[in-house]
Amino acid sequence: MQRLYENLFYNKQVNEIFTTESFIRYMLQFEAELANAQAKHNLIPPTAAQIIEENCTVSNINIETLISEVAAGGNAAIPLIKQLTHAVKTKDTEAAKYVHLGATSQDVIDTAITLQLRDALKIIEKDLQQLINQLVSLIEVHRNTIMIGRSFMQHARPITFGFKVSCWLDGLLRSKQRVVKLLAEQLPLQLGGAVGTLSGMQDKGLQVAETMSALLRLNIPAIPWHTQRDRFTETATTLGILSGNIGKIAKDISLLMQTEIAEVFEPSVPGKGGSSTMPHKRNPVGSIAILANTQRIPNLVATMLSCMVQDHERATGNWHAEWETLTDIVQLTAGTVHQACIITNGLEVDTAKMCSNIELTNGLIYAENISLALAEHIGKSDAHTLMETLCKEAVDQKIHLKELVEKNDTISRYLSLNDMQQLFSSDNALGLCNAFIDRVISPLI
Repeated sequence: MQRLYENLFYNKQVNEIFTTESFIRYMLQFEAELANAQAKHNLIPPTAAQIIEENCTVSNINIETLISEVAAGGNAAIPLIKQLTHAVKTKDTEAAKYVHLGATSQDVIDTAITLQLRDALKIIEKDLQQLINQLVSLIEVHRNTIMIGRSFMQHARPITFGFKVSCWLDGLLRSKQRVVKLLAEQLPLQLGGAVGTLSGMQDKGLQVAETMSALLRLNIPAIPWHTQRDRFTETATTLGILSGNIGKIAKDISLLMQTEIAEVFEPSVPGKGGSSTMPHKRNPVGSIAILANTQRIPNLVATMLSCMVQDHERATGNWHAEWETLTDIVQLTAGTVHQACIITNGLEVDTAKMCSNIELTNGLIYAENISLALAEHIGKSDAHTLMETLCKEAVDQKIHLKELVEKNDTISRYLSLNDMQQLFSSDNALGLCNAFIDRVISPLI
């Protein structure tokens, strides 16, 4: 059944990976390759492996019955194996004896989750790369688009929009590296049997595990990890950080869309962003969806962290708490990245409004320029005190700071009118904006 908010908070493609039918398919994939690996190493007859694999299809599973029996077994693998064994038995009684040989339910579920994660992370990585490419394009277009930098929600000093987007991009590039690392290093097979020793496979457990890893294209761990949950938790934290980085972008865009600022807008699409009562509204709905997701994800990540403290060789409750928690984290993160791709594809930037907003403080944002220039002559402390006084006078008199600076005898003694003109220019107040932009994007070009 389609979810009401599927197109708002989620990525439909990733959601499909986490349906009940899909999870059953992943669990059956485990059972099929377990049988094939065991047949290769002469633990079970090849004919039995073939029959087991042929019956590892979702059509052989009564999903309603499986769901109803989950509560009795405590997990989905137990009723699944029961139904699979029955399906195999109808074809070959002897082959049915070898279904799930030497494995345990956690092996099935952990490996199925790992396969889900791999497929979902590949989609997230692809969308994240698209987002990165779009941000690079924004930087190239707006490298020299001057806007006000804001500190504690107040006007601070000029920056460029390209610099701002580079700050967004910098965090995403680190998140991309983490996602790539997850795909390369943190997707292992789970195969340990009852207590992680593979005692039910004679002396061929490691060989079976190595073959299964190759068949499923998963890493082979040094040891089964039934109660060592750092890999799944690292996935959760990595996605939590990625979502937070994107949440920062959404926060900035939503603030820049405020009526009083009006410098940046999400792409205009007919019927999007309107109000049910106010015809004039243009709401940042994409940013809102992202921010809603980023409110939910941190507490889910905290649950994964708390689940790490597990008892002995098989956990009571902690493992079970991971299932839906990790699923929610992945689905919400996928939706977050997807929405970010949408809102940055055709992001509208009002350069004229950015330029006019710089002058809202009547030159106060250039006070530090004057102070630093004066400091060479009268010392930093005295220069700061003088400019602080002039700023207060400018606010009280509602005049441009430049007027007071040009009339001040102390300043005129050391700085010419041309000096002052240069110091009140936004072009000369950008610091190392371009240098920092280059440091971020140069490795990508």
